[in-house]
Amino acid sequence: MGLSRVERVLPGTRWLRGYTGQFIVADLIAGITVGLTVLPQGLAYATLAGLEPQYGLYSAFVGGVVYALLGGCREVTIGPTALLSLMTSRHTGYGGNSGPQLAILLCFLSGVVELLMAVLRLGALVDLISLPVTVGFTSATALIIGASQLKALLGIRGGSGSGFASTVRTVIANITEARVADSILGVVSIAVLLALRKLKDIKTPPEATGGRKIVGLVCWLVATARNALVVLITSFIAFYCDQRGERPFILTGTVKSGIPDFQLPPFSTVLPAGGGPNGTSSLELGFTGMIEELGASIALVPIIAVLGNVAISKAFGGSGINPTRELVALSLSNICGSFFSSFPVTGSFSRSAVNHASGVKTPIGGIYTGALVLLALGVLTPYFQYIPKAALSAVIISAVIFMIEYEVIRPLWRCNKRELIPGAVTFVLSLIVGVELGLLAGVLTDVAFVVYRTARPILTVTVANTTLGMQYILIRPNHSLIYFPAVEWVRNVTSKAIKQHGNIPVVFDCRLVNEFDYTAATGLQMLRKELEKKQIPLIIYGSSSEVRKLLQETLKSSLLEVTNDDELETMLRDISTEGGVQFKKNNS
Repeated sequence: MGLSRVERVLPGTRWLRGYTGQFIVADLIAGITVGLTVLPQGLAYATLAGLEPQYGLYSAFVGGVVYALLGGCREVTIGPTALLSLMTSRHTGYGGNSGPQLAILLCFLSGVVELLMAVLRLGALVDLISLPVTVGFTSATALIIGASQLKALLGIRGGSGSGFASTVRTVIANITEARVADSILGVVSIAVLLALRKLKDIKTPPEATGGRKIVGLVCWLVATARNALVVLITSFIAFYCDQRGERPFILTGTVKSGIPDFQLPPFSTVLPAGGGPNGTSSLELGFTGMIEELGASIALVPIIAVLGNVAISKAFGGSGINPTRELVALSLSNICGSFFSSFPVTGSFSRSAVNHASGVKTPIGGIYTGALVLLALGVLTPYFQYIPKAALSAVIISAVIFMIEYEVIRPLWRCNKRELIPGAVTFVLSLIVGVELGLLAGVLTDVAFVVYRTARPILTVTVANTTLGMQYILIRPNHSLIYFPAVEWVRNVTSKAIKQHGNIPVVFDCRLVNEFDYTAATGLQMLRKELEKKQIPLIIYGSSSEVRKLLQETLKSSLLEVTNDDELETMLRDISTEGGVQFKKNNS
């Protein structure tokens, strides 16, 4: 059955075909479960981004609705993430309204860039970022995020530095100012969150009794909603203390109630006095000025968002996922979200895993999650002011510590130490100079290795013998392509082989080579001429039809080409008898 016109425009509507009551219940349960996860995370990630807590909720409801209409993977949930929150925080520290306005514009521009990538089919660009680079980047980011939350976790007031090292130094220098109540609450919250996380590993056997299955379900629900439970309990403690006239914890403060207004993203802002680059007077920024302030983030944030979203889609949806459709869904989630005061969003692996474990049937579960977030904005925000900041920091830290992927180091060390270098470069530079330059340096390091392997292909040089005992030098490339950077390398290796083994025929084995470029073929022609002066024949062995065609055009009539060992022996014998070429014979 073909797709209707509506389904072509809104691919997500195909999920409505045969949407039964059973699917409604399953999606509702999954949507509410994910909502209980995204509510505390949204508040925490907004704080991480340097924004008021309600902006995390503004960012949590539009993506689910848009993805339900356009997305292709039922498990994916779109919303704020720790990584994008950290990258947004680089532009929200000037004070006043400039922080939210720059974050909202970054969300809009990220969506535009992602849409442009979809139109130009540039989603494959994320393939340039290798797994070691990704691991180094996310691990460094996890440490940066964790360090940025130490101040709130310990109840230390004041600035915490702008980078990983400066943040840690600031926290250590001000450790004596840590508040005992906040520190205890924060550390205990992390311990409880990590302990509750282990409950999801408890498996209920199929043959278990009804009571055992109920216990297993309760354990799973508690593990899934652990962030909401910790925030709820700590908020109740803070509320109880407040009613007694005590305030032992630093609280989140007033959270603006109500659904955000639908409005265009801001295209101008004012950096307040003391917050602008000159630090003395307010500075008005037009659209161009805001673009300059956002800088590389306009390109880097979309790339990171696409990288994460595509990875999640592939993990849950397999090979049936259309990358372009995912790009369109993600881009419109950001563009539409910016009209509701959202900062940049992407797919969340942790919430997508919760969605999957909750038994979601279609992306419509995201609509239920969005509805729960809207309900919280309309009803629950007066109570959010009692949430301790230490509890929100604990939620962030307990989430990001699992982004440190140290387990990949051992297999890489054992199998391919070279691949550790791009990851290490990314990790170290991300901590020292920033995640943008760290990621760029890692990618460039990877590209440099690719170029080096192209310029220095592995060539196996051996002296072989025919059945009649005639010796020849066999040069076998172990790579499937020979491009122009490798020309001089091939010539040098051949020259060294001749000096070592004498003036005997050279056989260039092309059985593994699928592609030559014109410059490489021309270089082979120059090598042939050099060998001719020494009366050394150059024979091409087993080239493919494409390679043979290019070599015939380049080497013209001088191409000596064979396809098997019998033809090689015949050609060597003919060359020996007709051309007067002297062969070494193996007399053993």
